[in-house]
Amino acid sequence: MTTRILLTMSTALLLRAAGGDSRQFVEVTHVEHVDFPSGGTLRLPNSTGVLTVEGWDRPDVEITTVRTIHDDAAEREKATHDLESHHLTVERRGDEVVITANAPWFNDLEYRVKAPSSAKLIANHNSGEVIVDGMAGDIDVNLHAGDLLLHLPEDGGYDINAKCAIGSINSDYPGQEKRMGWLFGHRIENGNSPGAVHKLNLKVKVGDILILKTRVPKLAS
Repeated sequence: MTTRILLTMSTALLLRAAGGDSRQFVEVTHVEHVDFPSGGTLRLPNSTGVLTVEGWDRPDVEITTVRTIHDDAAEREKATHDLESHHLTVERRGDEVVITANAPWFNDLEYRVKAPSSAKLIANHNSGEVIVDGMAGDIDVNLHAGDLLLHLPEDGGYDINAKCAIGSINSDYPGQEKRMGWLFGHRIENGNSPGAVHKLNLKVKVGDILILKTRVPKLAS
């Protein structure tokens, strides 16, 4: 496993100055790499903040933990220490790689994970946004509060079971939408869908689910 610490300017957050906050912001970034078992599972049991999981064609996993702070020497030193000492633990358990947040009370953290696109993903996220991009295996996400966005292969076949206790669901893939409860809940199911190869098991307590196809432009003949 390899690790490195980076300090980068967060240009988007510098725009806060237009709202009256003249202080600059920086991102303190901690990066780790770990080998991933072929056909394995990526598990995140207690993440919080913003979680992005992106599929790539490499056989390893890259975990980038980001904390955005004011551009102050004392804050940079503290944030760097926090990320090095408390940010997360990455373990190999059989055919699983488990990423555990050691300080889940840091709700200003952002996790950017790159993993083999064929990996199975299991995430139990407390609060914040979850983005899944280009993962082609089974996906199981349980989100307490926040929005869940998935960009999935256009030609992927999925058996979908998506539920929102309070929120809405929109999907590019076929499925029967049902209302849960009297007012707020929704669910989409397409059990035994023809051509289904992988399972999507998505649960959000408070928030929305959006499932989009990543459309690949067709080359002109």
